[in-house]
Amino acid sequence: MSRLIDRAAPLALAVLLLGSWEIACRALHVPAYFLPPPSRVGMAMAADLPTLAQAAGRTLAVALAALVIASLTAQLLAVVISLHPLLERAVRPLASVIQVTPVVAIAPLVLIWAGIDHPERAIVALAVLVAFFPIFSGAVTGLRAADPDLERLFDLYGASRWRRVTRLRLPSAVPFLLEGHKVGAGLAIIGAVVAEFGAGSGGVRGLAWQILDAGNKLQTDRMIAALAILGVMGVAFHAVLEAVERVGLRWWRGR
Repeated sequence: MSRLIDRAAPLALAVLLLGSWEIACRALHVPAYFLPPPSRVGMAMAADLPTLAQAAGRTLAVALAALVIASLTAQLLAVVISLHPLLERAVRPLASVIQVTPVVAIAPLVLIWAGIDHPERAIVALAVLVAFFPIFSGAVTGLRAADPDLERLFDLYGASRWRRVTRLRLPSAVPFLLEGHKVGAGLAIIGAVVAEFGAGSGGVRGLAWQILDAGNKLQTDRMIAALAILGVMGVAFHAVLEAVERVGLRWWRGR
């Protein structure tokens, strides 16, 4: 019973908020171009669902590609610098600079490098930059989190650096890697949308392009519909990663 209540609570809150929004818009006669009621947003979503779904698929494809590239790059770099501690001191400041640099600021430059005719390359590259740091940080932290007693045991047996990383530090890093990927997945979606805004090109017609196009035409209902689909996609992506994290942690504790 308590589990059912826990699951129903978010739905009840959403219904309450949507109902209040609908009543307020109708009672106050809010102009539709300023803030349309949820019913009008729903009609806009139903009318443009094929286009919005296609755009969501493009945004999701970019986010997934960026997450895979960021994951492989971050883990490989973390393993390499774990073998050579001096590299970590050299790489970490550069990684931090990349993390704090606004995507919008470097989007035009990356678009030029990728080629004006291939904006999808620039958008993927920018999304990779956004998703890279949490995975890299989680991997580096996890590789340091091995049990000191086991580290001394490996010293006793004269284990090589590579064997120490693959047999001890990588297994110890699993919880940190899972959490880093969960954060990185959400940032990959954000990075894909922000990168498309920054690129300012209709060459990759994802959800950001739909939002821009609707905004230029004062179609506020279509803008909110695209935002709603983006929110649902982000929640679903996060839920999938949480399920993977639960399975991964169960396997890790079993070992």
